[in-house]
Amino acid sequence: MGRQLLQQHLGVPGCGARRGKREKVVVIMGATGTGKSKLSIDLAVRMPPAEVVNSDKMQVYAGLDLTTNKITAAERCGVRHHLLGELDPAAGELSAAGFRSLGGAAVADIAARRRLPIVAGGSNSFIHALMAAVQGCLLWVDVSAAALYEHLDRRVEEMLAAGMFEELAANYDPCRQRGQGDTWGPGGPSESRVRPLLREVLAGGGCGRRPGAAAAYRAAVEEIKLNTRRLADVQVRKIWRLWAAGWRLRRLDATAAVAAALEGGGGPTWRRPGRGTWWGPA
Repeated sequence: MGRQLLQQHLGVPGCGARRGKREKVVVIMGATGTGKSKLSIDLAVRMPPAEVVNSDKMQVYAGLDLTTNKITAAERCGVRHHLLGELDPAAGELSAAGFRSLGGAAVADIAARRRLPIVAGGSNSFIHALMAAVQGCLLWVDVSAAALYEHLDRRVEEMLAAGMFEELAANYDPCRQRGQGDTWGPGGPSESRVRPLLREVLAGGGCGRRPGAAAAYRAAVEEIKLNTRRLADVQVRKIWRLWAAGWRLRRLDATAAVAAALEGGGGPTWRRPGRGTWWGPA
């Protein structure tokens, strides 16, 4: 039933794309932290053969795997991914037009091998550009603001505990500030207020090794949390604009799944609730 319902919506012209002969894809979009990657894997595993094309503009670059929250090899469950950690940050920032070219080529390659392309990521500018070249069914994973904010704050703490600070320190290059681009390059932390705080701590040789370093570290953590929430808000507003512009989005409310994860129930899982309905939190 899941495959039949996907085919039904993939065959509807205008489901997230203009009319015309284009490759058919499933697009999973939503704010950061809503479970898009998990859903893409669950769909690919339940309805093979399928492959995933990453549409997160930070995750297309190699390195900074913790900082950019890339899905791990184990979490991919054997599902092949494209444009995930493949680009060299030294080559510069990938534009929306560049993603349309690379993403479109990946989609065409997957479709040519008679597999279903699943595009997943939170960079709406990339998705908007790609949809000019493909036809797809767009799934919007949404979570209530209160649950999402709590989840994002906890995720920042978990990423720091897993070594995000050390990862940033290992990739810190102050010389880039003097004419070689951003300190961490594309894919690194981009918020202007977070960057100086982290730089001060790193320049001092680590948290606690110089007066004020510990306070700067704590301030940086809080600023990262705040900016992550702001990023989520911006992403949701952009999705609503697509909705208002006539894009046919299927909204999936994942609030229950995220709330369960916050209570210790693990990450978001998805089920097919019943005939005539779509995927929902288990």
